[in-house]
Amino acid sequence: MMVAKLEAGIDANATNNSKRYAEIMAGPWWAQFRYGSNPWMARYVYSVMFLLANLLAWAVRDYGPTALTTMNKLQSCEGGEECLGSEGVLRVSMGCFIFYFTMFLSTSGTSKLHGQKELWHSGWWSAKIGLMIMLIVLPFFLPREIILIYGSIAHFGAGVFLLIQLISIISFITWLNDCCLSEKFAERCHIHFMLLATTAYVVCILGIILMYIWYTPQPTCLLNIFFITWTLVLLQLMTSVSLHPKVSAGFLTPGFMGLYIVFLCWSAIHSEPADDKCLRNSEASRDWLTIISFVVALLAMVIATFSTGIDSKCFQFRKDEKHEEDDVPYGFGFFHFVFATGAMYFAMLLIGWSSNHTMKKWTIDVGWTSTWVRIVNEWLAVCVYLWMLVAPIIWKSRQVEEPR
Repeated sequence: MMVAKLEAGIDANATNNSKRYAEIMAGPWWAQFRYGSNPWMARYVYSVMFLLANLLAWAVRDYGPTALTTMNKLQSCEGGEECLGSEGVLRVSMGCFIFYFTMFLSTSGTSKLHGQKELWHSGWWSAKIGLMIMLIVLPFFLPREIILIYGSIAHFGAGVFLLIQLISIISFITWLNDCCLSEKFAERCHIHFMLLATTAYVVCILGIILMYIWYTPQPTCLLNIFFITWTLVLLQLMTSVSLHPKVSAGFLTPGFMGLYIVFLCWSAIHSEPADDKCLRNSEASRDWLTIISFVVALLAMVIATFSTGIDSKCFQFRKDEKHEEDDVPYGFGFFHFVFATGAMYFAMLLIGWSSNHTMKKWTIDVGWTSTWVRIVNEWLAVCVYLWMLVAPIIWKSRQVEEPR
């Protein structure tokens, strides 16, 4: 009798959730915040928690050394207070990583709504907030050796995050191009398509010209000249391959990819140490522009993590699967995995990819290591994009040759 009542209660709860989720999907964007805990609202809550962890890591780095010197566990840090702040960032990052990796393990494989994993992902906020706080505090009592080992692992995790983000961005650009070239939108959006492509190329060329003006004030700035010139060469290469008769991908995708690699080139040069002679107006004074740049970079990192986390479809090998009403709106496990690697990534940005690197206040992702990480990311982005264009042609030619 009790079992029957329990099953009836579970069924009634599932029915109520189904109606509530149906109203959310049928309603406007802000409806997801009106009907209590749900997967659509949960992703924003996790993002806010991630942002708060970022802010805590920054506060520990810039203002924590004076407060943390009383802790015996941190007094042996090499490099004095500056290094102490970097290790504090790694400790916060470690706690954040453990939390999201735990969520990854507990929610991976979720395919349907109304299950126990979905309820854990979308609810139990008091327990999860308490768990995250406990996991962030715990690393501050761990030996320094463990933190340094985590710092070494975080280099790899941050690279995984950059690779996932890169594939997600390229998949979005190719998806947008396919939509514009489809029969449904080809005629109606032809003018918009050309306008977007032209604007992208104009911004790319303008950005390259401005980088020549800002970051090559002297002929001796050979490294910056090489970075900018090679970016221009890569833009031309992507355009040529995209317009090849066998590819015929159009102007839009290389234009948007050009915007991405120009941004990566700019961010790479901008990450060079402030005392470099090839950077104009490079005084590292704590003025309003420095603070605004830091806040924008921090928010951009959180937004990039969020947008990448909900884009699990770009890693599906079968794109033709039908989507049912009770399917999850995004991959929960993938979402938390991206945030776990993002926790390692924000640590690398705040410490300049080295626990012994001195970072000034209100700075993020500064140092020669950061510069080369961005440059390699740019070159890798071009290689992945070109492979996505050329790979289908290679596979088709192999399929034709096999019967012979």
